[in-house]
Amino acid sequence: MLKADDVKTLGFLVLPGFPMSCLTSAIEPLRAANEIAGRKTFDWLVVGESDEPVVSSAHVSFDPDVCLDALEHVDFLFFMSGPTGTFHNPKSAYGKIRRLDRQGINLGGFSGGVFPLTRSGVMQGHRCSVHWCYQAAYEAEFSEMESVESVITIDRKRYTVSGASGVFDLMLKFIDEALGSEIMTEVACWFQHPLVRGEGVSQKIPTLNSASTADMLPDAVSKSIQLFAEHIEDPILISDVAREVETSTRQLVRSFKRSTGQSPQRYYRMMRLNQARQLVLYSNETMTEVALATGFYAAAPMIRHYTELFGMKPQEERKNINIFRVRDNSAIPST
Repeated sequence: MLKADDVKTLGFLVLPGFPMSCLTSAIEPLRAANEIAGRKTFDWLVVGESDEPVVSSAHVSFDPDVCLDALEHVDFLFFMSGPTGTFHNPKSAYGKIRRLDRQGINLGGFSGGVFPLTRSGVMQGHRCSVHWCYQAAYEAEFSEMESVESVITIDRKRYTVSGASGVFDLMLKFIDEALGSEIMTEVACWFQHPLVRGEGVSQKIPTLNSASTADMLPDAVSKSIQLFAEHIEDPILISDVAREVETSTRQLVRSFKRSTGQSPQRYYRMMRLNQARQLVLYSNETMTEVALATGFYAAAPMIRHYTELFGMKPQEERKNINIFRVRDNSAIPST
């Protein structure tokens, strides 16, 4: 909880390949709040592992204000990176993060930043918001963790946010707590931010190959997709899904084709292949491990369907994306 009349300092720890949109979505509303209030309520620091410039996912470089080892006197420290973000010296960096935790610093992660945050060892026993496009990779690496689909999750002194617009929402929450709802609303209006989302709001997830989101689908289709998501590794029969959602298989097929343009069988396979793609791009699992994790009995059929859907073999796509990594194997694709 932020108190009025306190100056709160937020540190933004950026790793190579971090999503620049998350950084600007954090700093800009805080800057506007200070301006509207006519006093400094918020201060911020860009933190790097070293003093060297850090290249964002948009190839824009940022000079850190302070290196991690020298960081002191912050109220919050938020990780920003792609899902494969790592430190040059993980042992030293993780030790510093744990020391900050013992000092009572609030810790968090934005978008792919939840990966290095979790790797640092400070997330045990805490729920974590994970962007839907990274969820399969996160669950594969951190099977013991509880990941949720909420835009924002605040679990005691841990703040995790799925994407850049959610970061803006979290900053509005901080502004509301420190300066009141009138200034918070004015900040939102300055940026024409359409709504203020708090904890528990689900992420918007696109309908595959369709100009809609999952929450816009008919009830039977939406429930079917949820069942599909619960049975990625162990595929469920469409007839069993129809029975679960209390409709006939024929009616379910018709409803799927009307609302998504796909049969339920094809839609389900596309869901599994999209999760396979997450594992290909953001994990080190072998093709056989990827196949088994997404409901294929072997690598060969997964590779065949993957190639048909995405236009290249998964091995080629993994090789190609490595060309576009920044440093320390940090992936450029970020949200």
